[in-house]
Amino acid sequence: MKRRFARLAALAVLLGVSAPGARAQALPDGPDAAVLESGQEIRAQLTPRQYTTLSSEMAARIDRIATRVGERFKKGDVLVAFDCAAQKAQLAHAQAVLTQAEKTFVINQRLMQLKSTGQLELDIAAAEVEKAKADRSAAEAAVAKCTIIAPFDGIAVDQKAREFQYTNAGQPLLDILDDHGLEVELIAPSRWLAWLKPGMAFKVEIHETEKSYTAKVTRLSGRVDPVSQTIKVIGEISQTAPELMAGMSGRAVIAPPSGQ
Repeated sequence: MKRRFARLAALAVLLGVSAPGARAQALPDGPDAAVLESGQEIRAQLTPRQYTTLSSEMAARIDRIATRVGERFKKGDVLVAFDCAAQKAQLAHAQAVLTQAEKTFVINQRLMQLKSTGQLELDIAAAEVEKAKADRSAAEAAVAKCTIIAPFDGIAVDQKAREFQYTNAGQPLLDILDDHGLEVELIAPSRWLAWLKPGMAFKVEIHETEKSYTAKVTRLSGRVDPVSQTIKVIGEISQTAPELMAGMSGRAVIAPPSGQ
């Protein structure tokens, strides 16, 4: 029986028949297989150059959300406003205390000239003015948190809170991004570093639009993933394409220089 099994195994080797599963290991399927075959085609994804989640800096009730999902805004626009009656009252109180301290200091200066008060009283009055200024600055900072200002031109992509809702400090409110500054993010084999450089042009085919776009490499990540032996590559679309949106994906075809 053992001799018969040995003869069958030898015959299989002569005929080039491999064991089950060996072919699957030798020829991987999926995107990795395409990369290994062509050495030039990799997956691409569009990402916004600027994006952030706006959060509340205070515990307060939302009075107004000025932008909804899908609406555009300009840098400096008020996106969220809170009910800040208490904070504004504190600011008015701080301003009144400062006015009083400044008037007291002026009176002490005059009394000092008339030799009717001492230097200590004048120094104390000056210190009260500085203290009142600090209290006013703190009150102004609190009032400044009553509105959330757009840090850049963009569009709202997700709303995580509603008007008249009470929020705590640090609670996420809006996801926003700059959809006019899109980048192409690629994950390339690290062996491409021998010829892949910033400024190199390539083509991007986007699945959602079924179109091809001209792009160029702008920068390379400063670290190679030692496990996958890949590196992140960032590029940008060279042509105007208003139909593109963050999150779209496709494939990038990068041709190495001649001789590589």
